[in-house]
Amino acid sequence: MKLCKVTFLPETRSVSVHTGSTLLKAASMAGVHINASCGGAGTCGKCRAVVQGDNFRTEPSIHLTPSEMKKGYVLSCLTVVQGDLTVEIPREAQKGVGVRIDTGRRPGGELLKIGDRKIRPRTKKLHLKITPPTLNDNISDLDRLFRELKKAGYKDLDITCGLPVLQKLGRTLRESHWDVTVTLFWNRCEIEIMDIEPGDVTLSRYGLAVDVGTTTVVAYLVHLNTGKIVDVESDLNAQIRCGEDVISRIVYATEIGTVEEVHNLVIETINGLVEKLAAKNGILPESIDSVVSAGNTTMTHLLYGIDPRYIREEPYIPTVNLFPVIKAREIGIRVNQNASIYSVPGTASYVGGDISAGILASGVYKSDALTIFIDIGTNGEIVLGNKDWMVAASCSAGPAFEGGGVKFGMRASRGAIEGVRIDRKTLEPTCHVIGDAEPQGICGSGMIDALAEMYLAGVINQKGKFVQGLKTDRIREGETGLEYVMVRRDEDKGEPDIVLASADIDNIIRTKGAIYAGFKTLINEMNLTFQDVERFVIAGGFGNYIEIEKAIIIGLLPDLPEERFHFIGNSSIIGSYLVLLSKELRLEAEEIARKMTYIELSVSHSFMDEYMSALFLPHTNMDDFPSVKEIIRKRKISG
Repeated sequence: MKLCKVTFLPETRSVSVHTGSTLLKAASMAGVHINASCGGAGTCGKCRAVVQGDNFRTEPSIHLTPSEMKKGYVLSCLTVVQGDLTVEIPREAQKGVGVRIDTGRRPGGELLKIGDRKIRPRTKKLHLKITPPTLNDNISDLDRLFRELKKAGYKDLDITCGLPVLQKLGRTLRESHWDVTVTLFWNRCEIEIMDIEPGDVTLSRYGLAVDVGTTTVVAYLVHLNTGKIVDVESDLNAQIRCGEDVISRIVYATEIGTVEEVHNLVIETINGLVEKLAAKNGILPESIDSVVSAGNTTMTHLLYGIDPRYIREEPYIPTVNLFPVIKAREIGIRVNQNASIYSVPGTASYVGGDISAGILASGVYKSDALTIFIDIGTNGEIVLGNKDWMVAASCSAGPAFEGGGVKFGMRASRGAIEGVRIDRKTLEPTCHVIGDAEPQGICGSGMIDALAEMYLAGVINQKGKFVQGLKTDRIREGETGLEYVMVRRDEDKGEPDIVLASADIDNIIRTKGAIYAGFKTLINEMNLTFQDVERFVIAGGFGNYIEIEKAIIIGLLPDLPEERFHFIGNSSIIGSYLVLLSKELRLEAEEIARKMTYIELSVSHSFMDEYMSALFLPHTNMDDFPSVKEIIRKRKISG
């Protein structure tokens, strides 16, 4: 196979690939982002590109209209390189600009306050002035260091020291004139000497709390002496080019690309955040000597470079739930190479450390109140319980609310429609767009709004099907069926109208139906009703922007009084921060993971029954949604 040069515009990046490589693979090798919700399976239609020249072979797709194909559009995952090519990535397939990421900040910009906690991180810097050796006191350098540590109060603990520290021990002691600072790592009944530095540098103590999300990665730089969050950075997880949900990532890592490739992408993202945090705050990355991460089970497997394939194969067993503490050098995170890397443990294949961290941050595990906790993202993880018991499940909801599977779906970034109102008489929409920019697509909160408004305005019926015969040109026959025009654009300039098509509505209903069915299945399993639930905690960045009333109208959330709902934002990063600062809270997080009983919904007959019942607006049983029933009754009277 010969090598071919592929140049990607508008970034003008080139890469050499062998003939037979797909454009999506070539883009990944070039470091060029192309949206690919399905990870290259050819099912999402997001990885659009315009190819110049004839040196390629492609397959037709239902996701491309005849007019688009005439303009040279192809799907990158279905297009094979056969010679030198120039490829233009259209705006809709590029990485979102200004993606809205929940970093734990309040609306005014202030970092979320964490309650008063005793600061007891697992790492500690200790300043020592060591007595130099003499002919009469001629024990080894390491034994001399151990002796000083025992004098400092560590006599009842085993003390260990790794090879990298030993290799610089003798030189550092002598060059510093026996005045050093050691970094110690507590591991239950053992203390490890992680590093040794000249002089007193006990104030240079930093840790990193990281939320390794499927879509985004958030990092807190934390001063370990004070517990202060010094700064925060975030970015899209570079793994997005391998698919937007965990199943797509697993398929890409094990069938299309490699585990190492996907692992390196998340490490690249974390290192980028570390570099920004260090530069902005005038510190060296080497001064970060403790890292705590939280993520779902798949993300954490890939962070550690562990093959995740068995997570998606029955009986859905992960390789590990409680991950070992490792060194930064083992996975390539560019902080102090002897820094400890600890991941908050998970419970099962689809309830990971991000949920344990969320339960820790929310306080559900020590509350008397019966609570439902939900983290709505590319998956919907649910926990039901209180301080006495907790059951957990995960709904394979799909990436619709992140933009996947919806033709004009996009992440919550500049240009995304996030709010919709439809006039009840004219059926004309009013759209609120993030950044007050020109609309480019619709994000998850906009989808919920649009679906609710279309239902209340009588544009669609309870089954989500378009109502025939309405006096509006907003409903029209599209190339794949009926569609509702959200925004009219100039198609002559290559900007097609933004629409919600029948297939999009079906996808959104399937997503909301899976999440509601998860709630209902857990409630039924415990012989409870929704009226028994005293608190409903919604976590995740997406949850911050949900309008409760609209979510109830479409049947995403149960019909409960609005005061029972509480938004806590990115609870995964908050939980990671707490574990970073407190040895005791680390043990509590591990206890939370052990305490949760996992229910596998994918093999539950009752879940499938509930799911089928939830594929309506809001539900087949309107008695479960009395407030919506009343709204519809009043609409019929006024109409």
